[in-house]
Amino acid sequence: MLSDASFWALVGLILFFGLLVYLRVPGAVVGALDKRADTIRDELDQARKLREEAQAVLAEYQRRAREAETEAEEIVDQARREATAIAADAQQRMDEYVASRSRQAEQKIAQAEAQAVQEIRAMSADVAAAAAERLLAERVQGDAASTLVANAIRDVKERLN
Repeated sequence: MLSDASFWALVGLILFFGLLVYLRVPGAVVGALDKRADTIRDELDQARKLREEAQAVLAEYQRRAREAETEAEEIVDQARREATAIAADAQQRMDEYVASRSRQAEQKIAQAEAQAVQEIRAMSADVAAAAAERLLAERVQGDAASTLVANAIRDVKERLN
């Protein structure tokens, strides 16, 4: 048995394991593995925390985006209401301006008409007075005629004006 190679391989293996145990290599390996497991566990915990923080930030961003969208809709609605009010006000002002200009034009037309009627009356009074004066001058003669003509002309002018 001492000359058998398998025996000596077994003895070498046992001595190797004994040396490993004596030098506390299995404890060191287990400690290193435990340390690595703790490091991995810590990294997983940190990753979980980062994921939760990222989800919170995402939720906050989404909430702010919804709020901004709602606020933008409110601003657009307010702008539409203001534009409608401005358009209605402009329409009302335009209608008032047109009505005012129409009244002014009607007043100017009425004044021009009144002035034309007045001028026609004055002209017809002058024409009637001249015609009456000519007729009376042809038919009536003397002082009585001139007094009668003057009174008639004055009466005609007063009545027509």
